[in-house]
Amino acid sequence: MSAPTPVDPVALTADLIRCPSVTPEEGGALQHLQTLLEGAGFDCTRVDRGGVSNLFARWGKKGAARTFGFNGHTDVVPVGDAAAWTADPFGAEVREGRMYGRGATDMKSGVAAFAAAAVDFVRQTPPDGAVVLAITGDEEGDAIDGTTALLDWMQSEGETMSHCLVGEPTCPATMGEMIKIGRRGSMTAWFTATGKQGHSAYPHRAKNPLPAMARLIDRLASHELDQGTDHFDPSTLAVVQFDTGNGATNVIPAQCRAAVNIRFNDLHSGASLSQWLRREAQDVSRMFDIVIETEIKVSGEAFLTPPGELSDLVAKAVEAETGVTPELSTTGGTSDARFVKDLCPVVEFGLVGETMHQVDENVPVEQITQLKGIYARILADYFA
Repeated sequence: MSAPTPVDPVALTADLIRCPSVTPEEGGALQHLQTLLEGAGFDCTRVDRGGVSNLFARWGKKGAARTFGFNGHTDVVPVGDAAAWTADPFGAEVREGRMYGRGATDMKSGVAAFAAAAVDFVRQTPPDGAVVLAITGDEEGDAIDGTTALLDWMQSEGETMSHCLVGEPTCPATMGEMIKIGRRGSMTAWFTATGKQGHSAYPHRAKNPLPAMARLIDRLASHELDQGTDHFDPSTLAVVQFDTGNGATNVIPAQCRAAVNIRFNDLHSGASLSQWLRREAQDVSRMFDIVIETEIKVSGEAFLTPPGELSDLVAKAVEAETGVTPELSTTGGTSDARFVKDLCPVVEFGLVGETMHQVDENVPVEQITQLKGIYARILADYFA
C-alpha cells in the first residue's frame, strides 16, 4: 500500500484564502480543514459560540500526558478598498512567487502550514501522545467567542495541551528571526468630563471641562510607567482620542471626551493600572470641580513564557530549517496566546508579517513550505 501523498501547504493556503471568512463569517474555511483533518484520523468538534465558528481537532488519546497543540485563526479583517487591490482579495493568485489574498499572511498560511505538518506527521510517524489543533474564527474581532470558547470547551471536556505554539506572523523582515515568548498587556480607558455649557464671552457663567481634561491627559501622558524589564520594553501610554464635538468658537462645551491606550509589561496588571487611572481622574476632578467619569476595558494581561524547554525546541527547529538564530521577543500587539497561557506554556512563531492587513496582502510561497518544514520538525523533536 502506497504512502499517502503529503499535504501541500501552498495549495491548502490557496483553498483557505478562497473562503471569504471575514470576521465573524466562517466562509467555509473551518469546514475545509475539518474534512482534511477527519480524513487523517483527527477527532473534530465544532465549538461554535455567540455566532462564531471554531474548530477543535485531536489526533491521539484524550488527556495524553504529552500533547502538543497548535493555535491559529482563519478569520480575516475586511478587504477595505477592493478597487485598490491589484489581485482578487479572495482569489489566491500567485504572481512572481507570491500568493496574494486577504489572510495570505495573517494567518491562513500559518494554519495551512501547521495543519499540513500535523497531518503528515501523524500519518508517517504516529506519536506516543496527542496532537491538537485549536482553530478559531474570532481572532480579528472581539475575541470573546473564539479561542476563549475553545479553551472553555476543552476544560469542560477534559481536553488538554501540554505545550502550545500559536502560528501568528512573528518575523519582522526575515524568515526565522523572531519567536514571541510573551506579550504586553493592552487596555483602553475612556474619560468623560462634564461641566456646564455657556458663552465664551462669559466664562464665569459656565464650567469649562476642557482645562480639566487637558490637565488629566497631560498628567497621564507625561508619566513614566516603568523603564522596562529583562524581557519587555518600557510600558507605553498613547493618547488616542480627544474630542468635544464643539464646532463653535463662541461656546464653552458642556462635555469633553478623551481616551488613552496602554501597552504594559509584567510589572503591571490591568487592575493596578486601572486603580492609577481612576485615582488620577479623581484628583483632577477635585482640583477643577469637574465631574470626570472613567470607563476601562482590559483586553489582555501581560505574560511571559520564560525561556526554556519550549522556546529551545522551537528555536532549534527554526535554525535547522532557516539557518537563522531567532530572537526571543515580547514586542508587538496582543494575540490569542494571552488566553492559551492560562492552560499551558505557549510561544508564537510564524511568517514575516510585513503585509498583514494591507491592500494586496501577500506571502512568498516558499515561506509557506518552509514554515511547514519548521512545524514538522518541532513535532518530530517534541515526540522523539
